[in-house]
Amino acid sequence: MKKPFRAGLLAVALIVMLPPLAAQTFRERLQQAREASRQPAARAPALPAGARALRDVAYGDDPRQRFDVYLPAQPRNAPILLFVHGGGWANGNKDNPGVVENKAAYWLPEGYILVSTNYRLRPDTAPLDQARDVARALAAVQRRAPGWNGDASRVLLMGHSAGAHLAALVGASSTLWREAGATAPRAVVSLDSGALDVPLTMKKPPLPRIYDTAFGRNPADWIAASPYHQLTRDAVPMLFVCSSHRRDACPQGRAMAEKAETLGLTMAVLPQDLSHAEVNRELGLPSDYTNAVDGFMRRHVP
Repeated sequence: MKKPFRAGLLAVALIVMLPPLAAQTFRERLQQAREASRQPAARAPALPAGARALRDVAYGDDPRQRFDVYLPAQPRNAPILLFVHGGGWANGNKDNPGVVENKAAYWLPEGYILVSTNYRLRPDTAPLDQARDVARALAAVQRRAPGWNGDASRVLLMGHSAGAHLAALVGASSTLWREAGATAPRAVVSLDSGALDVPLTMKKPPLPRIYDTAFGRNPADWIAASPYHQLTRDAVPMLFVCSSHRRDACPQGRAMAEKAETLGLTMAVLPQDLSHAEVNRELGLPSDYTNAVDGFMRRHVP
């Protein structure tokens, strides 16, 4: 048991003592990893028996404006789960590990169609325009739903991390989905967003470089991209799943739910003893957590 511990200490020491050139090489490798996360997965996600995938369906002219559709074996007037990946508004892909497999394994046999969408990324596209991409994807899903034997009136939005922020923003701001030519989603499931109140996040961000890069330094832009500040009576029901390991996600979810109550809206918070990544990756595995999310979905997408 001692040798691995010593090896770990040695590894830490080597990292700390890296010369500038080696440190630069490490940064380059990190950047390469981020770039890789923008690319499709090398292996297609495993699907339940009889399910099939329609890949890279366009909802706009940009190469990032594409989504994948996962159809159950025999869809009949199927409800649709539209998922928005995370990645700090600058990285990520619609078929990255943790995005599709467990959700497809659980909800496709329940008769859902699962759609996983990409959107344009930072540095070129600001979060508000990324949310507009999500709204465009929503509109495209609703238009195409009959061709998949899906029900355009029963679409639920779900996202993780940055994608949770974008999904919540579309659910909070009817302007976004209306401008895209969509109708309102039935509900939103936000998986561990720490940016529901963007101005609050920017005042004391846990990861300042990520948030600075995403939202910039203009307070007006923060408010325009803040689900909390864009919340109106036209907002849809939302469930805020949050990691109890973090100090920002659960308080922001509770603040959203409290403001929603003053507007006569239904919103709930679901803390989980899971890491930020596990909140996404483990959804769909047999658990009380999956059952709770599924129960929320069934109430709003019967």
